[in-house]
Amino acid sequence: MIIITGGSGFIGSNLLAEFSRQYKGDIVLCDILGNGDKWRNLSKHRVDAFIYPEQLLPFIENNPNKIEGIFHLGAISSTTEKDVDLIIKNNIQLSSELWHLTTLHQIRFIYASSAATYGDGSAGFDDKFNEPYLSQLRPLNPYGWSKHVFDRFVWREVDIYHRKPPQWAGLKFFNVYGPNEYHKDNQKSVVASLFPQIQSTEKAKLFKSYHPSYTDGGQLRDFVYVADCVKIMLWLFANPHISGLFNVGTGKARSFQDLASEVFKALNLAPNIEFIDMPETLKDKYQYYTQANIDKLLAAGYTTPMTSLEEGIKEYVQTYLTNDDPYQ
Repeated sequence: MIIITGGSGFIGSNLLAEFSRQYKGDIVLCDILGNGDKWRNLSKHRVDAFIYPEQLLPFIENNPNKIEGIFHLGAISSTTEKDVDLIIKNNIQLSSELWHLTTLHQIRFIYASSAATYGDGSAGFDDKFNEPYLSQLRPLNPYGWSKHVFDRFVWREVDIYHRKPPQWAGLKFFNVYGPNEYHKDNQKSVVASLFPQIQSTEKAKLFKSYHPSYTDGGQLRDFVYVADCVKIMLWLFANPHISGLFNVGTGKARSFQDLASEVFKALNLAPNIEFIDMPETLKDKYQYYTQANIDKLLAAGYTTPMTSLEEGIKEYVQTYLTNDDPYQ
């Protein structure tokens, strides 16, 4: 069996979709669904067992020899979450306990880190796995900080104490977009946020730039299609000898103006972009540039080309967002 924590979430449910098609063993999901439509992320796919977070550790203890691998994608993922104790409990303590258990029982462990660990990018976007580099990173919010704390914990476990699962991988996801993110409210991707604006008003609103090096709409991000994130996780699962900390992005930064223009194009509309003031609370925490260095991933043997922004947005808009049933 495999376990997917956060399995009803955005990336987790897309991973579930592929495992439910390909995997012969049991698929166990660990998550909290709440009162909304998050369950629809799961509605088309096989789930053999469902457990809640408080049941996860006992479940592993009771089934260590049956678990082939754990994909730990569950987290408090909001970059605006202010309850730091809640973030510590979910993103640091639980992750550390899972690391110890998967090490003890020699269970493969693949977990979600984040590009938010890089902060403003002044130290670069290199997935180096050494303490001198990791110690330079300064995340801009509690979410990014919590992911960075765990990455540094993993470094000590692997390099200092030599305690590790038989395979481990930390994935620094950059700006992921794609189907099944609809429950994320104001944490949805820019594509998902712009789509209803453009569909209803034929206008897109983007933040103005407050940095002299970037024009309005010229702010840059590495936007990665969720299907590529899933392909990388499946590739790791098929190659148990590969471990490490890896960036997951396209390796090419694109502007918000490029992104908005592609949404218009996918809807057969002419671009019409309005630039609006950025909230004061974001101005000192805003990333103007992110671009994943994916050389390490390629050197490890990953050869599947990444989806271009043009291809990803076209598929997302035309296959999912404009569909009465937009779920993967």
